[in-house]
Amino acid sequence: MKPAPALISLVAFVILGLNSCVSPVKPGSDILTEQRLDLVRNKRVGLVTNHTGRLSSGAFLVDVLRSKGITVVALFGPEHGVRGEASAGEAVRDTQDAKTGIRIFSLYGKTPKPTPDMLQDVDVLIYDIQDVGARFYTYISTMALSMEAAAEKGIPFIVLDRPNPLGGMKVDGPIRADSLKSFVGMFPIPVMYGMTCGELAQMINGERWLAHGVQANLTVVTLEGWTRDMLWKQTGLQWVPPSPNIPAEATAIVYPATCLLEATNLSEGRGTDRPFETFGAPFVNADSLCASLKNLKLPGVGFHPASFTPRSSKYEGRSCQGVSIDVSDPGAFRPTVTGLSIMQQIQKMYPGDLTISERSLGRLLGLGDAKDELTGGVSPDQMEAKWKESLDEFQKRASRYYLYGNG
Repeated sequence: MKPAPALISLVAFVILGLNSCVSPVKPGSDILTEQRLDLVRNKRVGLVTNHTGRLSSGAFLVDVLRSKGITVVALFGPEHGVRGEASAGEAVRDTQDAKTGIRIFSLYGKTPKPTPDMLQDVDVLIYDIQDVGARFYTYISTMALSMEAAAEKGIPFIVLDRPNPLGGMKVDGPIRADSLKSFVGMFPIPVMYGMTCGELAQMINGERWLAHGVQANLTVVTLEGWTRDMLWKQTGLQWVPPSPNIPAEATAIVYPATCLLEATNLSEGRGTDRPFETFGAPFVNADSLCASLKNLKLPGVGFHPASFTPRSSKYEGRSCQGVSIDVSDPGAFRPTVTGLSIMQQIQKMYPGDLTISERSLGRLLGLGDAKDELTGGVSPDQMEAKWKESLDEFQKRASRYYLYGNG
């Protein structure tokens, strides 16, 4: 029996009414162009951005600003470049934007920080890049160095805020040790820091973490409609891969765990269709490894046997066996413990084959003795217990800089 037209109309009305109650999340770029052009009007704008610098409509911020009569005089590109096409770690050169003719300065390679010459014609510097909420993802380092350069030059710095794909409720992993400061760990924050880039910029500024304690003239153009308990799927925004190896929001969720495998001779899935969601090596037996990882009963995560042949990076063109990983419950998922547990389990199963770089693991995790503890039999749970107090202290301090509440 077909439903009556009146019933169909009623259902449609209810659905439309429910949808109208849901405010879509608007990024800071929307708010700037719709409500806060006073921040940039009659000024020469420098824009630290890449291909993720879009409005919720999908339009590029630089194009929208120019269409509204705003003068953009320079673009600054992070790792992977303004167009997001360079591979991880690949040096990016200065060039010229093909569409607009605007000069592009690379902030990845020899010059990670804007120089005074680059900022010579800039009246205000804007940062608009989507990051993934993990300390070792280098966009937040680019943000901080750009903020530092603006402070030293005496020009305002504006952060157009964007959602943290991992939400704003949970922090995870150790606080980076002072001796391990690097471009993948510039500040004493945990692996998963639970803040938007705007909130983090406020913390960096407020805690005087910039060189010589300088503070920027900082403005954060806040998100509209975002709450701390939101993951990406709840924002209503289109996922634009922030780099070639973070193709999906699911990749971003697992990334804080499996990026730690970069410190080993395991393939972390680069060169496959599921980077960071697949890992393994030619010396691994997929079924055995999968069974042993399932036996760990790690919360919020599942493992499945996988065979793959990387098209690039480690083991390019070689057949590998390993495991694919999926996060079934992001709230229960413990990224750092999961990543370390995977590494420790493979070390136990293949002690003559797995190699772990002490330097790389230290830089990624933020702990200098991580390899010795892991290979010496200290469990990831025991390791986590040692950093839990400092993690709680960080979250309390970070909360002073929060711009958003819970839903």
